[in-house]
Amino acid sequence: MNATTNPDPLKLGVLISGSGTNLQAIIDAIGRRELKAEIRVVISNRADAYGLIRARDAGIRTLVIDHRRFESREAFDRRLVAELRAADVELVILAGFMRLLSHVMLRAFPNRIMNIHPALLPSFPGLHVQKAAIDYGARFSGCTVFFVTEGVDDGPIIIQAVVPVYGSDTEDSLSARILAQEHRIYPRAIELFQQGRLEIKGRQVIVKDARTPPGGQVLINPPLTDS
Repeated sequence: MNATTNPDPLKLGVLISGSGTNLQAIIDAIGRRELKAEIRVVISNRADAYGLIRARDAGIRTLVIDHRRFESREAFDRRLVAELRAADVELVILAGFMRLLSHVMLRAFPNRIMNIHPALLPSFPGLHVQKAAIDYGARFSGCTVFFVTEGVDDGPIIIQAVVPVYGSDTEDSLSARILAQEHRIYPRAIELFQQGRLEIKGRQVIVKDARTPPGGQVLINPPLTDS
């Protein structure tokens, strides 16, 4: 799969269920002109999602589609597809959307649905992953943007950020550090797509013209010396 270079702003549809901090990060990146994109619609399955207020404050069209009113996941997804297509959406962004997508959505937008996960996939998929990383004794955690597939948090990886796990960390403190990096890498993943620089080969996402840091970078936690 090659994402076609788009000289125009990329048309986004964002799905949310909660506070929408990643949505806000994308809105802000567009506002700073760091991201050449336009959010055509924000859809929530919950009417009380604070992300809806963020979208309305930015002048973005919003919709509430309550999944509980549909007889099946597929029926709910068919409604999502209809609304996203009506908004002429090119790329679907999941930003804290707490619903698993069925084949209906995945076939409608193949390799055009992104999600973000607060762990370094393939480690710690699912829920409560920051606590899981601490309980397991992991020295590093982080976040991952990936293309959505039928599995849970197992699609091709686009970009990751690494965050150290400290002995003093709680679930809340680690979550806050990871969230700050989510807000950095999600707009970047969308930018790479808009620039036509992402190519999927098997499980790998090739980033065209990606820069390799000179000498490479090594992260060690705890450090080799105490000084």
